Amino acid sequence: MTFPEGYVCQYRDNIISLANMIGRKKPGLKAGDKGGYNWDDPEYVILEAGVTDDMCLVGLALGSYEKKSAAQVAAIVGKPEDWCHEELMKFAVYGGCFVNNIDGVDMFWTETWIPGTMEMIINNLDVVKQYPIVGYAMEAYGRVRGPMSSGSFPVGVGLMRVIPIQSAIDGETRRASYEEISTYLEENDIFTVSPCSCRTDREVMGEGCGHLKEDMCIQMGHAAEYYIRTGRGRQITREEAYEILKRAEENGLMHEIPNTDGSGKTHAICNCCGCGCLSLRTAAMFKNVDMVRSNYISEVDADKCVACGQCVENCPVNALKLGQKLCSKTPVVSDITTTITPRDEEWTEDKWNTDYRFNREDVVESGTSPCKTNCPAHISVQGYLKLAAQGKYREALELIKVENPLPAVCGRICNRRCEDACMRGEIDSPIAIDEVKKFVAAQELTAEGRFIPKKRHDYSDKKIAIVGSGPAGLACAYYLALDGYTVTVFEKEQQLGGMLTLGVPAFRLEKDVINAEIDILRALGVTFKTGVEVGKDVSLDELRKQGYNAFYVAIGAQGGRKLGVEGEDATGVLSGIEFLRRVNAGESMSLSGKTVVIGGGNVAVDVARTAVRAGSAETAMYCLESRKEMPASEEEIEEAMEEHIGVNNSWGPVRILSENGKVTGVVFQRCTSVFDENGRFSPKFDESEIITVSADNVLVTIGQSILWGDLLAGTDAVTNRNGTIQADGFTYQTAQKDVFSGGDCCTGPKFAIDAIAAGKQAAISIHRFVHPGQSLTIGRDRREYKELDKKNAVIETYDNTPRQKPETLDSKTPAEKTFRDLRGTFTEAQVKAETARCLGCGVTLVDQYMCVGCGQCTTKCKFDAIHLVRRYDGAGVEFTEMKPVVIKQILKRKGKIAIKKVGRALGVVK
Repeated sequence: MTFPEGYVCQYRDNIISLANMIGRKKPGLKAGDKGGYNWDDPEYVILEAGVTDDMCLVGLALGSYEKKSAAQVAAIVGKPEDWCHEELMKFAVYGGCFVNNIDGVDMFWTETWIPGTMEMIINNLDVVKQYPIVGYAMEAYGRVRGPMSSGSFPVGVGLMRVIPIQSAIDGETRRASYEEISTYLEENDIFTVSPCSCRTDREVMGEGCGHLKEDMCIQMGHAAEYYIRTGRGRQITREEAYEILKRAEENGLMHEIPNTDGSGKTHAICNCCGCGCLSLRTAAMFKNVDMVRSNYISEVDADKCVACGQCVENCPVNALKLGQKLCSKTPVVSDITTTITPRDEEWTEDKWNTDYRFNREDVVESGTSPCKTNCPAHISVQGYLKLAAQGKYREALELIKVENPLPAVCGRICNRRCEDACMRGEIDSPIAIDEVKKFVAAQELTAEGRFIPKKRHDYSDKKIAIVGSGPAGLACAYYLALDGYTVTVFEKEQQLGGMLTLGVPAFRLEKDVINAEIDILRALGVTFKTGVEVGKDVSLDELRKQGYNAFYVAIGAQGGRKLGVEGEDATGVLSGIEFLRRVNAGESMSLSGKTVVIGGGNVAVDVARTAVRAGSAETAMYCLESRKEMPASEEEIEEAMEEHIGVNNSWGPVRILSENGKVTGVVFQRCTSVFDENGRFSPKFDESEIITVSADNVLVTIGQSILWGDLLAGTDAVTNRNGTIQADGFTYQTAQKDVFSGGDCCTGPKFAIDAIAAGKQAAISIHRFVHPGQSLTIGRDRREYKELDKKNAVIETYDNTPRQKPETLDSKTPAEKTFRDLRGTFTEAQVKAETARCLGCGVTLVDQYMCVGCGQCTTKCKFDAIHLVRRYDGAGVEFTEMKPVVIKQILKRKGKIAIKKVGRALGVVK
């Protein structure tokens, strides 16, 4: 093994002898002898770290797997029995041997390395703290020895074995009792729980995956007695053990058992993740799946599957991927089962997946549903449409909130990239996805209907500060609150919601909608402090002193940008962003006469429409872009024109005219192009074509700026030339390690859904950051989606079906005179009609070789679309009976490899 920097190996012959004995090597071997261990072998290192010479002496007297009392050991080593008992207990506490009271006498014995000695050593947290090298040794053991077992163990005989989540096989008539997790709990009477040894190991190395270690591994019978005696486990009841298993399943973990006690017997149940578990590494990295798999594999019912992705994202070994259900003109990926395996191949390193903790893929090469792909938050659109179609509105809401805690908000203001990409749009019109979301999210608007999820953990000892209460900050707060963190949101304004409240007019997003969804965060325990500007009223350093462990900065882009032209300081010229803020804050902003809005984005449209409602007699927009190039959505442009707002394209301001300091008009020149050949902003003008437009008010809406104040003072955080903060594009961590950032202040102005997606990812990073030894990237899903090839899809057989449109609410006041949102919501009948238009583009595919048969996928599916089926019939054997079984498998495999080589030589096998 490779030693970490600063570690110095000690050379002790007695420890070499002890390691050889535990490893059942030939007696008398010295360091480096063939068939024995050397100084840099993990088996030697893990013992040498903390085993004293006296502990080694009594340990050697135990022999391999023989139960001995202190009296028997005393007779062998010639020392007093009390002294031997004391040293044996020290050895047991360290993790070198088991101890149980059998018929009134303490009996001691050694175990195999894994499962056994190494986990026992790692589960003594005092040992790990004092000798962190033991963590490196345990990790190296599996990495160095693991490849040697490739293809050598038949299914069911490996040292560790996956046991299916019981609900996944309850309907399976062919299941055996040794495949039921309840069998092991019901056959034992004494139980303990301890930290997960694998995740402790990863944590020591700074390679934690965010799945934390506490109260995860359950011991039973003689192992539980040992864990109690040596202080490495907490005694629990059988009922508590069931609760731990359930909590593990809910959090995406699966079950494994040590498989060396014989069929239907074990002394422990591990709750494992694919990114941290050293046993599952055998499957994920070395692709030696038979070493750990259960007798089951997953199968998908394609007719029921809606490619929601919940099974894919929770599969511990990345055996599931999203693909295409639509028929295609040319073949697409439809079978992902691995065909080159160690069963009949010489298994060299080039066939491993060494980067399995970094290269997780959710989608096959030929792509999947365009809606899920193009949504920045990758919401399970196809999934919640199906649930809504079935009338399961509560479940649809729950599925949306897996990725988006503000569905009622987004149902009103989202820019609908899912709809832009919708395959149905290739036939007639896209599915009205956001209208369905708006209908489903209507439940959030009443106290009795809203969905408040159950907290997943209790990390309330960790305090997190969120700076800014816009969509990014709210999303981050929501997901951290779900994990039980103590979350406080600091907002410098008196109103919560950031730009949702102060930047979006009420006729698009009424404030009771925002407040209703914020109330859900309050119900989850989030604290809000308004009127507090971090950097002015309190600094980050002061918050650190108050016990805050990490910060998420999401202050948005709430300042306007200036034109940089003559006359811009005249009375009557105002930033459009500032105008919206004042109106939304309830200030009197009455306009009279003519209003010119400079800008062509969605915010400019909001400003123009708000100006109309503020009393402007005549309102017109002027922008550099052509109608086709305008950043504003076509829908919003049409709404502006319906309110008699003029839209004037391809004009750029030259100067603003004024008399006695009051604005009177704007001079524009013709814009001939906005972008250069590389797509960069580089407007060109025809100075010979000039117009002068009279104006009593000019609202400049050409972009937004970030108002940092002194928020970042004294930190290592760095800002870019455009004012955005520099943060890692995946983890959102800034140069100030405990400060994370997302939303508009990080990316520049984008949409609410982009900020929400960033907030969730930042919450994942912060969760990892505040716990020691966790990596911000290892084992993390990068969520890199790819849409299917629309041109290759067969859609000619679908009939045209009109898109449903919500009714406009009755109002005695014309739309342009009210700040009420007059856009209606679908009826239930419309929801059913609209969801029936979905083509069901995506489906989940299973790699049936890589699937370990844990059943985690079945617990996440709301559609009864994925099940475990029994494919194998392997049963475990005792460790002492394993050798002949393995030898037989090795010989059988050699024959298969030879036959395959001959077949390739003859050209009959690929």
